[in-house]
Amino acid sequence: MADLTKLQAIVARLRDPETGCPWDVKQDFATIAPYTIEEAYEVADAIERQDMNDLRDELGDLLFQVVFHAQMANEIKAFTLDDVITGICDKMERRHPHVFGTDAQIAAGVQAGDWERHKERERADKSKENNRKSGLLDGIANTLPRLKRAQKLQARAARVGFDWPDLGPIFDKLDEEVAELKEAMNTPDNTEHIADELGDILFVCTNLARKLNIDAESALERSNIKFKRRFAYIEKCLAERNISLDDADLDLMERYWVEAKAYD
Repeated sequence: MADLTKLQAIVARLRDPETGCPWDVKQDFATIAPYTIEEAYEVADAIERQDMNDLRDELGDLLFQVVFHAQMANEIKAFTLDDVITGICDKMERRHPHVFGTDAQIAAGVQAGDWERHKERERADKSKENNRKSGLLDGIANTLPRLKRAQKLQARAARVGFDWPDLGPIFDKLDEEVAELKEAMNTPDNTEHIADELGDILFVCTNLARKLNIDAESALERSNIKFKRRFAYIEKCLAERNISLDDADLDLMERYWVEAKAYD
């Protein structure tokens, strides 16, 4: 079995102020965070492509990020990798009483809403520790992809009844927001207001996705892939006629676009 202590030793050596790597030594939590996010996305990409070799490698890269953050924390006596592992073990056992709890809890099995109730209790306990009142929407990371953050905010509010009962009012709201965007666009030098109205449209669209039990990020990525595939068809057709993209007019590109759609 691979030993995690070897990876810890490698990271500690990279961070050694005297003999380590100059680039690794000068990093801090803020400078490393973008790499951590990038590695998480690369894990998701390998899963999407169903490439198990890449997934193994990308999970290793993500694990390296975890150990690197823990090493930096250890250097300032904040916490250690052991603390991270102990914390997640305790959390998983706490949130799965139907697996790790008492005989009675195991016999009761999974109850609807258990996971969220455990999380809410943890948020409340953390707020008590920090001497501040916990709001319902607290704890949803600001750094999440924006569509995912919107859906999480909406889902959290829906748990206390702040939600449309069906799809009808959502479509009405979408029409309303589109009308408000058009109105905002009629006013010169109104960039901020236009951005606000466009944001409202995106927010309503993510709410629609949530009500349809569709992940908005995944739905948008499907459209990204579709757009890329269709545009590649346009490029191929133009190349076959020795026409560059710069020389092609919109009507011709639109014709090939319609052809590409027929292949979807």
